[in-house]
Amino acid sequence: MKLNRLLTIAVAIVLTLTLSCEDDFNDTQEPVQKAAQLKFVPGEILIKFKDGDKSSSRTKSSALSLIMGNVVEIITTNAMKTTSKSTNRGDLMLVTSKLGTMEAIALLKDLPEIEYAEPNWIYQHFDFPTSNDPYYVNGLLWGMYGDATAPANLFGSQAGEAWAAGHTGSTDVYVGVIDEGAQYSHEDLKANFWTNPFDPIDGTDNDGNGYKDDVHGWDFDKNDNSTYDGTQDDHGTHVSGTIGAVGGNGTGVAGVNWQVTIISAKFLGRRGGTTANAIKAVDYITDLKTRNGLNIVATNNSWGGGGFSQALQDAIERANRANILFCAAAGNGGSDGVGDDNDKTANYPSNYPNTNVIAVASITSTGARSLWSNYGATTVDIGAPGSGIYSTLPNGYGSYSGTSMATPHVTGACALYASTHPGASAATIKDAILRSTVSTASLSNKCVTGGRLNVSGF
Repeated sequence: MKLNRLLTIAVAIVLTLTLSCEDDFNDTQEPVQKAAQLKFVPGEILIKFKDGDKSSSRTKSSALSLIMGNVVEIITTNAMKTTSKSTNRGDLMLVTSKLGTMEAIALLKDLPEIEYAEPNWIYQHFDFPTSNDPYYVNGLLWGMYGDATAPANLFGSQAGEAWAAGHTGSTDVYVGVIDEGAQYSHEDLKANFWTNPFDPIDGTDNDGNGYKDDVHGWDFDKNDNSTYDGTQDDHGTHVSGTIGAVGGNGTGVAGVNWQVTIISAKFLGRRGGTTANAIKAVDYITDLKTRNGLNIVATNNSWGGGGFSQALQDAIERANRANILFCAAAGNGGSDGVGDDNDKTANYPSNYPNTNVIAVASITSTGARSLWSNYGATTVDIGAPGSGIYSTLPNGYGSYSGTSMATPHVTGACALYASTHPGASAATIKDAILRSTVSTASLSNKCVTGGRLNVSGF
């Protein structure tokens, strides 16, 4: 018995050093990730128990005792309950262990009552801040331009041409921003931010979704209804502006949609965000659609850095079943500042194989792939403007760069398409976005379409 335990610990040490997460946690042998890029909450494990007699209270207690573990939380979202009639009915637990994270996982993974055990990965957003300037007309909001706009840039998203044709969006179309919080009171955002009509602020959970007074969304990092906590919520504010800053108002910038309804699902805090909170955020948006019938067409996910998570993939699939697209940043490369090939080095969440995922790379204003942007002939779908992107910031405006900035152009395009094609399914919207791309030399054999976003092409 002692020898077996020593061997188990040795295996765990090897796992810790290699962190070849797909080989360890997924039988599909997808691309692995670089160990230096992977971070998780020390001592925390997400454990999914199988449904039925094999995961009785006694067997759960035995499994927890094996790793000297204590339950932090049983994660049971409304979206999980909705899909529980078919599959994945066993408990998902967030557990702390006195053992090392990977050692505990090694002990759990082959137990018959365990469906999977994985780290509580930490995610970060993908951006690089630069200088400030608020105006569309001065030539700096190039990501919205087209070859026939004034100012013009043929490598922009062509959103300006869509606006000229009268396509400026609709407040009947909703998107979820899963990110940091966003300044919903910003002069260029407040008209397009969701105010929950089902749960007015009165200290009661009127809509029964488990989140009291979720007036503009929910903060899963702090577990409260304050989705804007000050200037540290710059990233979420920036991506929100690219999706839906009010256009045509003579103020600041314009988003891909001049009218849209944005819901905030904050899970990134000062130290990033965890898998557990990302799952809750994704399921929160899914539940809003299924519970209240909101026309939520997509979520924006400009974050990554964790390893493969079956639990998060399951949440994305629940969104897929609810016809919600999951637009995800392809990533900003490694420590060398050069983009990685996601076909070989997996980036999550953009590498998840769910059919509702749209993985987005970044291009520059000259049509080049941004040097730091990840790519992948089979794992990245499309390129979009991501270098020097001007948008809303807390109490002002500014320019950031990153695949974080490219992704909301695509999320915005999904919403814009939905505004002119009521009732379109997630699959139809995704197909329209990918089919309308413009072939781009820098993206040839670097993404599925080989092309860049063309908002005016559908």
